[in-house]
Amino acid sequence: MKASFNLRQALSVSATFVGFLLLWQLVCVIFSIPSYLLPTPTDIIGRMIQDSDVLLRHSGVTLFEILAGFALSVLFGIPAAVIIVYSKYFSQSVFPLLIGLQCVPMISIAPLLITWLGFGIVTKVMIAFLISFFPIIVSSVVGLKSMEKEMLMLATSLRANRMQVFLYFRLPKALPSIFGGFKVGITLAVVGAVVAEFVSSDRGLGYLQLVANSRLDITMQFCVIVMLGIIGLTLYNIVGLIEKIALPWYRAARGGE
Repeated sequence: MKASFNLRQALSVSATFVGFLLLWQLVCVIFSIPSYLLPTPTDIIGRMIQDSDVLLRHSGVTLFEILAGFALSVLFGIPAAVIIVYSKYFSQSVFPLLIGLQCVPMISIAPLLITWLGFGIVTKVMIAFLISFFPIIVSSVVGLKSMEKEMLMLATSLRANRMQVFLYFRLPKALPSIFGGFKVGITLAVVGAVVAEFVSSDRGLGYLQLVANSRLDITMQFCVIVMLGIIGLTLYNIVGLIEKIALPWYRAARGGE
């Protein structure tokens, strides 16, 4: 039953996507839209095959920035969330400041980071880290605070110490929210890496798109967008797969989604 549902869903998504591409192709052909305004899907696919080496080389740079920034956001975000949950001072003083910092557009912080860190890859990783850090820490804090009083009373009746309460009660309860933050964070890390490459870079998909824009190469710009979409969807689904493996009990509680 579950496999049949997943197959139907995959076929539905595939059919919708193919239908969209066919409609796009027909509109371009029927209305004779020039390729320098809107290339057809076949033009984009052909260009991606033709310049596959360039796209893959720049994609590798961007992918490294995304993964490094996301890894840092997880490495610092989870411990920071634990500290905020268990420390009244950090919860009342530091956490509101972090929320306020999230309201500052990252594009306005990027020039400062370039001044402090230079034009190297460290700056791109830091921007990807900062933009993906906040959803992870916020989701983790919400999840860690979501343990019901009844569950805490049960842990107390079992004479569990604070570490046991955290490992066996609070953390499992928080994991769905934490993975939700991971899903948002990994997609925002893609945005952060591209924003950083827009500001200052000589490599990466963001840089490649800027070069294509300066040459009015609309087809290459669409190729870059497709590559970013592939990277984002792949990373999102990888996080979702890890969630399904790590939280089989949560998946079962939701009806095996």
